[in-house]
Amino acid sequence: MLFYRAAVDLSRSTLNYVAGAIRRHRKAIGTPWRRLNPGQQALLVLVYLRKGETFTEITAGFGIGTATAWRYVRETIALLAKRSPTLDQALRTAKRAGYAFVVLDGTLIPIDRVAADRPYYSGKHKMHGMNIQVLAAPDGTPLWTSGSLPGSVHDLKAARIWGIIRRLHASGLFTLADKGYVGAGPRVLVPYKGRGKPPSQKTANSAHAKLRGPGERANAVLKTWRILRKLRCCPLRTGQLVKAILVLQTREAG
Repeated sequence: MLFYRAAVDLSRSTLNYVAGAIRRHRKAIGTPWRRLNPGQQALLVLVYLRKGETFTEITAGFGIGTATAWRYVRETIALLAKRSPTLDQALRTAKRAGYAFVVLDGTLIPIDRVAADRPYYSGKHKMHGMNIQVLAAPDGTPLWTSGSLPGSVHDLKAARIWGIIRRLHASGLFTLADKGYVGAGPRVLVPYKGRGKPPSQKTANSAHAKLRGPGERANAVLKTWRILRKLRCCPLRTGQLVKAILVLQTREAG
């Protein structure tokens, strides 16, 4: 096997943040000596998430076994996901910031599954994956991410399952969304559907798309973490994984 030096495009402060969380966790549980110190464990996890490399590739560079790396990654993701904001916290943040609206959008995280796994197949995206709901600021800053549901679940149904529609209405915030959320209620604004629309509806749709467009970049921002381009782990861990990445992305943006 050949080895080479490589870089990961993340800040030192993010590394220190993750290492600090690991260090405090080890102290809390009284963990014994480990092969990697907190800083090395943090770097391993960041490389795994940011670059999407396999365990075989990253363990060769850190000199540990695959099972050990898997435990380190799972432990750190759980620690980070716990720091992810709740939906109510995200909505309060949006109100304090004075946003005129927020953007709700669903995204599919592709997974490594076969055609027989029907619940995970998204007819909209023509692939297997997990449905994640993302709430974003008007400029595309991710504010909150949901847990995961099979890719076959419709966006509106997913939003109702996670209680998003009810909490949005209670918050008093207006929300822009795509046609997948038709029927979500008066405060969730969606484009007009159908052909042969009158000029007024076409103008409204154009304005809606212009406002919603930047907010929908939140999904692209999250997927700059290459692990989300195709998961090879248990699909049920997708929501926790995305929440951990949201915490890291917020640190990077800050």
